[in-house]
Amino acid sequence: MIGLVLKLIINAVALFAVVRLVPGITVAGTGNLFISALVLGFLNAVLRPVISFFALPVTVLTLGLFTLVVNAAVFAIAAWIVPGFGVAGVGSAILGALAFSVISFVLNMVVRPS
Repeated sequence: MIGLVLKLIINAVALFAVVRLVPGITVAGTGNLFISALVLGFLNAVLRPVISFFALPVTVLTLGLFTLVVNAAVFAIAAWIVPGFGVAGVGSAILGALAFSVISFVLNMVVRPS
């Protein structure tokens, strides 16, 4: 249980950093930030593997670069689901998903180095 709460906090901090760094990504308030982080975590755990499986041939043909598009799609779906979380366009979704992945990876390494 503590691990899930810690993961939610890490995702929320990463999303906050993305909102500050990437133009076109907006979150209206702290409550929406945590709800958006929760929805992003759920979609990354449930929906992204399904999309990645069906997009595997395209991912192989593009040498893995299509993974950025899959991550951006999941990011945009989360923005579509959560009111108060907005993504301006495809470029913002790709940059936001990339920044979110990198920042949350670094934060996870800092918090749990093992």
